[in-house]
Amino acid sequence: MKRMILLAAAQLAGLSAFAQEWGVVNISVCNLRDTPTYSAEMVSQALLGTPVHILQTGGSYNWPQVQTPDTYTGWVHKDAITVMDYDTYHAWNVAPKVVVTALTGIVHQEASKTSATVSDVVAGDMLRYLGKRGNYFKVAFPDGRTGFLSRKLAKEEDDWRKDIDNSPEAILATAKSMLGFPYLWAGMSPKGMDCSGFVRTVLFMHDLIIPRDAGPQSKVGQRITDMNELKPADLVFFGRWKEDGTAGISHVGFYLGNGRFIHSLGLVKIGSFVPDDTYYDAYNTGRYLFGTRILPYIGTDPLIQTTLSNPYYAE
Repeated sequence: MKRMILLAAAQLAGLSAFAQEWGVVNISVCNLRDTPTYSAEMVSQALLGTPVHILQTGGSYNWPQVQTPDTYTGWVHKDAITVMDYDTYHAWNVAPKVVVTALTGIVHQEASKTSATVSDVVAGDMLRYLGKRGNYFKVAFPDGRTGFLSRKLAKEEDDWRKDIDNSPEAILATAKSMLGFPYLWAGMSPKGMDCSGFVRTVLFMHDLIIPRDAGPQSKVGQRITDMNELKPADLVFFGRWKEDGTAGISHVGFYLGNGRFIHSLGLVKIGSFVPDDTYYDAYNTGRYLFGTRILPYIGTDPLIQTTLSNPYYAE
């Protein structure tokens, strides 16, 4: 039914429907652009193994428009995804996976760190599990390439799920592991992140999927209007109040506690609302709006999903 709705919407809009409307990201980090060309602005990213819906093509087969599990849309080069019929797409989704847990790594042609490279990987990437060879997982990419990934860098999906810790301490430890990583507009991976991409990247490493941008992220969970009531791992939002009383949100980060927060602006760094703190950030303190609390609402807020509850992964 969902496939038929997407196809009908494309046809009503006068768009060219793609012959097969499913795909899976095939490279470590896939760039989504606002028009079908490499010179276009990047609007978001998607990670290796992410299932996508293909909505249309832009002028040629080389640039399909895709929609990601957080409902973001953008144009990607065809080499960045593997186009599939529905049965193959579903088979990928239900197949055993290996989830990359290290921030970065390499898939090798053989089970040796001196072997040639097949691809790089980043945290959150998912590959098909084919077995073990010594200290390596044998893995497959959506396009059928195979290789070997050190077991120190990843976990089998079932083990990853069992080990997920969504406590504030664990979430913030993941956030701090990216201190000093570069800011990248529309970035959503350890290779570079904008502010909301940083939040999404951290949470996805804990199998949590929330909206992509700061504005929609502010609508998740419970709003905290009193700064004194903020708790560690709450999201904190920045911007300006508009004349109509609504929030013009332009920035987001995680609250660390004791007046400090961690965010991506120039690079991933710590700031503080406290004037005599070494990390005091007068600029962001001056544009602070409110916080939201999301962790208690996992499983009850429809805007907080996992790879088990998101329909793209379940199809």
